[in-house]
Amino acid sequence: MSRISPLARESFPHLPVLAGVRLAVAEAAVHYRGRTDLILVELSPQTTVAGIFTRSLTASAPVDWCRKALTGGLAQGLIVNSGNANAFTGKQGVASVNRTVEAAADLLSCRPSKIFVASTGVIGEVMDDHKITDALPALQAGLSADNWLVAANAIMTTDTYAKGATASADLGGSRVTLNGIAKGSGMIAPDMATLLSFIFTDAAIAAPVLQDLLNEGGARSFNCITVDSDTSTSDTLLLFATGQAGNDPFTSTD
Repeated sequence: MSRISPLARESFPHLPVLAGVRLAVAEAAVHYRGRTDLILVELSPQTTVAGIFTRSLTASAPVDWCRKALTGGLAQGLIVNSGNANAFTGKQGVASVNRTVEAAADLLSCRPSKIFVASTGVIGEVMDDHKITDALPALQAGLSADNWLVAANAIMTTDTYAKGATASADLGGSRVTLNGIAKGSGMIAPDMATLLSFIFTDAAIAAPVLQDLLNEGGARSFNCITVDSDTSTSDTLLLFATGQAGNDPFTSTD
């Protein structure tokens, strides 16, 4: 058992229920045994999305998929696995992602382009995506709005503690909330690194504005930190806005 980092909080923060977001976890045995390693996040149908990814020329198949899906600006599902990065896996890795997003899209009754995926773990090992797709029905049955801690635990690899945060503010005449979970321990450097970070808000924000805000915030945070100056193949930061808070929609950063 790894020694818990001295930077760890005494306990995982309470992340409140966020309208339009439900989460579930499973033990899919993608790589690990006897622990959760897979999460499914269901999002309300009109959720907008923004993303920042690794600038490595050897980006993983999930990163390549997310970059393409991001052009649609909408999300309805997120699948994340730990233990296998699905990187340096060639055409097999691409096919694995395609099968996964198609199965999830069928499950959530949406277009594949509204499904986002992320993987972290061993590089160069072909993904057995059947372990993921076979777990999807049970994941759907287990969806809950308060599964933040178990989701944060499921995406850990070499992390010694689960990472989460929450904040709220008055925007556009309504109270809006942001919840985030992340994994990352070593291999952290500017231009992302071996980080998976997922932030959710109930604010109504148009996708282009959401992307501008994420770019600005990422430049002042995620791309300003380093642990060991190593970057990675899988680095992903996704921001989802469900639009359920009732605020006047933001259509401009002005």
